[in-house]
Amino acid sequence: MSIPLPPNSTIGIVGGGQLGRMSALAAARLGYRCHILSSEPDSPAALVAAGSTVGDYEDPAVLRAFARQVDVITFEFENVSAEGLDLMASIRPVRPAPAVLRISQYRLAEKSFLNGIGVPTTPWAAVDSRAELEAAARRIGLPAVLKTARLGYDGKGQVLLREADEVAAAFDDLSPKPLILEAAVDFACEISVIVARGSDGTMVAFDTVENGHRNHILNISYAPARVSARVDATAQAMARRVAEGLDFVGVLAVEMFVTADGKVLANEIAPRPHNSGHWTIDACPASQFEMHVRAVAGLPLLPAVRHSDAVMKNLIGPEELALWPQVVATPGLIPHHYGKTDARPGRKMGHVTRLFPRGGLPGDLAIAAALGPLAPTIGG
Repeated sequence: MSIPLPPNSTIGIVGGGQLGRMSALAAARLGYRCHILSSEPDSPAALVAAGSTVGDYEDPAVLRAFARQVDVITFEFENVSAEGLDLMASIRPVRPAPAVLRISQYRLAEKSFLNGIGVPTTPWAAVDSRAELEAAARRIGLPAVLKTARLGYDGKGQVLLREADEVAAAFDDLSPKPLILEAAVDFACEISVIVARGSDGTMVAFDTVENGHRNHILNISYAPARVSARVDATAQAMARRVAEGLDFVGVLAVEMFVTADGKVLANEIAPRPHNSGHWTIDACPASQFEMHVRAVAGLPLLPAVRHSDAVMKNLIGPEELALWPQVVATPGLIPHHYGKTDARPGRKMGHVTRLFPRGGLPGDLAIAAALGPLAPTIGG
């Protein structure tokens, strides 16, 4: 086990978004300083951190200078260079390791890894030409989802194929190549599990949560998930298997589908704190962000328990951010603003948590009523 970082040590966070912001706030409570590397000035994370560097994630000089100012390095989003993390890892420890990012960044490697450790996914195929796509569509069947193998998030970089005559145009429209074709899942719900793992192999997992999306963007999460005990146990076991298989250090989210017939299929790995874990800030003694800081800094992990049931609702785009005055005026709503100044459509501007007694998560109508001014924004 690594020696824990002493108080007043500096944690370097690559990426300046809201995940870095909430990680920095958690780190400050544990006595750590955070230094943010971001490509943009006044990033959400930099606004609450002890220091920041604005520079290109691909610039070796920037990366070396950043690494030399910190004691350990982590990252808060995946669209960074694994090679850049390798460079920084030659100067300071990087947790989780750059090898993990290489898997999560490349969907073909991600699916191969998951299947290789016995974690089921929807049927898939690598696609590098129109002919390969046409053959894969015949083999897997339609409908199916064609995605870029790299990059893409919140529904970007993918298209749903319903008919054979859509195949050619979809192949031409998506880049970079290669692509991946995944069989569409007839799912009953989407769930996720967040696991924290220390460098000594100690693991704790938060309760399985149920997620609702709108326009491919996470809209609302219910903790705990409204699923059977069997589905819950399966999801928990799969997430732990992924963390062990990656020899992971930090916080990891595994997103999954629950099919109409009760099967659990892994969808994606997120090697960082995750949007579906924001509820842990208010409903757990130690949030996902504190767990991530503890793992990265070498501190002991705490039990991943909740004292309350919770619903987390994202505030997406200018329309929902416009409800902020009503949100902060509504008793029972716990608001979190990310400090972003540009409220673009589809952009996550903040979130709201509503707590309920443990074991007392109500039905949909009561949840809508409890969310007050946000009730009209719940639906898909």
